[in-house]
Amino acid sequence: MRARPLCVVSVDTIVEGTHFRLGEGWDTPAEVGHRALAAALSDLAAMGADPGEAYIALGLPPGFQEHDALALVRAAAELARAAETTIAGGDVVSASGLTVSVTVVGWAEHEHELIARDGARVGQLVGVTGALGAAGAALALREADARAPGSTASVPDAARSAVLARAGRPWPRLREGRALAAAGARAMIDLSDGPATDAGHIGRASAVQLRVELAKLPLAEGVAEVCAALELDPLRLAASAGEDYELCFCAPAELRGQIETALAVPGGAGVSWIGEVLEGAAGALLLGERGDQVRLGGFEHRWQ
Repeated sequence: MRARPLCVVSVDTIVEGTHFRLGEGWDTPAEVGHRALAAALSDLAAMGADPGEAYIALGLPPGFQEHDALALVRAAAELARAAETTIAGGDVVSASGLTVSVTVVGWAEHEHELIARDGARVGQLVGVTGALGAAGAALALREADARAPGSTASVPDAARSAVLARAGRPWPRLREGRALAAAGARAMIDLSDGPATDAGHIGRASAVQLRVELAKLPLAEGVAEVCAALELDPLRLAASAGEDYELCFCAPAELRGQIETALAVPGGAGVSWIGEVLEGAAGALLLGERGDQVRLGGFEHRWQ
């Protein structure tokens, strides 16, 4: 391994019972392994860094089978190969519940190639890559089935399959992060906790207000159908559920066309413009379809 001039490091940990559940109808060990690495690599994507190395620490509970541990690691290794990341080491310990902690290292040649959260300025546009809501819709489906088996029978099979597949194996937007940084985005974050929370992080770091219009949020395939069957608001779910691992960013309005071109590649995530940066209380202002303020909270980390 040869170091490059600039290095960035991120650590991401997921814990059974907080970030995922194992068992029939819930997450598989392979999905846990994929998602753990994807979540960590998503942090590198939000900085515009090239991925380098990953280190995975597993906390395995009593009774966790060897074949399940191998499935978890193989899924992470498969993603690492596809994302041009080297799994360079790690650790295995005993734990009361399954825990996966991933440290990732990213690289860049020059400081201007990297992007932080504090560069949003009044007048800039707010954009997101890809589509949102699949992880939240998948969780809503599983919780409804757990409460009342068969209660989600009206959900079309195609919609069910689409949200479960997307939620189980999200893709870190590494290429898009580098393209956005190169095209002139000024602030960026990955959507691990939902736009309702993560847009606010950019706003507070930049001392500005991000106005986000819920009606402009791009919905992932199957989300609208799942929400219709479960009587949920798909736009509110997309704003607050989190774990989509798309990128939210701010960029000067004059660079709109340049950014759209940079992300308009075959198989790419594309971009949707969801709001603008204003003066005002630092954070995020969410607007409903009638232009009214909507108060939503994404996922918040709490401890006792």
